Amino acid sequence: MPETTIVPVFADQLSVNLSVLAHADCRRDRVLMVEVAEEANHAAHHRKKLAFLFSAMRHHAEALRQAGWDVDYVRLDDPDNTGSFTGELGRALARHDASRVALTEPGEWRVQEMARHWQTGFPIRVDIVDDNRFLCSRAEFSEWAGERRQFRMEYFYREMRRKTGLLMEAGEPAGGRWNLDAENRKPADRDLFMPRPLQVEPDATTQDVISMVARLFPERFGRIEPFDLAVTRQDAERALDLFIERALPRFGAYQDAMLSGERFLYHSALSAYLNAGLLDPLDMCRRAETAWREGTVPLNSAEGFIRQIIGWREYVRGIYWLKMPGYEENNFLNARRPLPAFYWNADTQMACVREVVTQTRETAYAHHIQRLMVTGNFALLAGIEPRQVHEWYLAVYADAFEWVELPNTLGMSQFADGGLLGSKPYAASGNYINKMSDYCGNCRYDVRKRTGPDACPFNSLYWDFLARNREKLHRNPRLTQAYRSWERMPEQTRSACLDNAKDVLVRLEKGCL
Repeated sequence: MPETTIVPVFADQLSVNLSVLAHADCRRDRVLMVEVAEEANHAAHHRKKLAFLFSAMRHHAEALRQAGWDVDYVRLDDPDNTGSFTGELGRALARHDASRVALTEPGEWRVQEMARHWQTGFPIRVDIVDDNRFLCSRAEFSEWAGERRQFRMEYFYREMRRKTGLLMEAGEPAGGRWNLDAENRKPADRDLFMPRPLQVEPDATTQDVISMVARLFPERFGRIEPFDLAVTRQDAERALDLFIERALPRFGAYQDAMLSGERFLYHSALSAYLNAGLLDPLDMCRRAETAWREGTVPLNSAEGFIRQIIGWREYVRGIYWLKMPGYEENNFLNARRPLPAFYWNADTQMACVREVVTQTRETAYAHHIQRLMVTGNFALLAGIEPRQVHEWYLAVYADAFEWVELPNTLGMSQFADGGLLGSKPYAASGNYINKMSDYCGNCRYDVRKRTGPDACPFNSLYWDFLARNREKLHRNPRLTQAYRSWERMPEQTRSACLDNAKDVLVRLEKGCL
């Protein structure tokens, strides 16, 4: 009689086309899905993030059952729940008298290490298959990386365009250019129509999860309600359709813009669904390409959206697996300051930071420019320890799994890997935020001032950042102009700027910024 196989499915593997299922037999094998405290407490996850993932898992389990699979599902509040993946696997092996485990490769290094140890911890065979939901395998990325000292996404992205054929015409990029980012930097105007992402009314399963999370995590960061996220593949597909129809046409031009009270603008807000497995990346890109070819979406919008998925998303996954373990320990600029409390409570007079943290607390979402150029930029300028910044981002965003969040935070946002991932630190004064948002108009600080108690903290911190990191950064060709500007300033101006930065950091330590 053929042996029974346990098939674990994790919270970021909620796809009916998951590779391991093609190797399993629904008449004999058992899918195992578990909600465990080990994962819920690995980071101080936002309560809405927990509710989203647990509800999506429960709905996915039902979808698998409808497709003919026998799903063994363990809830977080089950009194017999051991609290760990390994403990629940042991119970499942005993329940089903199984001698083999088969799974799709986990998304995170620590989970993969756990799975590899199952073979020695239990008298079983463990088979791990590649994750077919990514367009570039780990082995392919490693081959592309080769002996490169720096890994530039732009060159990787071009290879992915050639591989997929997306936005290609006779072997050349549509429109004659690979990257149309130069057309995608317009500040938004309040007169524009702002579409909203799909809002889904919670069903009984989701309501049950919301109640459980509220009960078990009463002090955890973030609001659970209102809860309007998609938790099924069908609703995620509806959200994608709505985005392509209503928001994608203007996504390109305004993807770097920020407006007070406008939390989504023309962004898709689909990343949580994509990273959990509810959406397929290539299908998303093909739909965007079709909209361009049909004339309903301009090329710069389609290209910008596709680049985020087949370029950046695939690229950071490749970096993660190439450099783990140990990547999380990088701290090239030797930043040691603790994460300020206002990243959790939004209690700051800086309007931009307050706006983004408040939005994050309420929605478990912020778009990439809010993350990179507001909260990330401030942490970089102030010298916040990169690992603490990483742990915050991992905790507070619904789309954050370590494979995608860690390289984005340590590499791109905090330059902690010394330029392995990004060609320059994403450091900017308040002028950038003022140009791309309306945050500064309602701020207690004056974005036009560099020094004084009313000066925007970003301004003096920017020059202080360059000055204190000069030895490590002044040879960077993309910072040449900035250092020349600093050196042209009168000595008195530079001293005043550095003194103001010291005062800002003292106020930061006292919690009165």
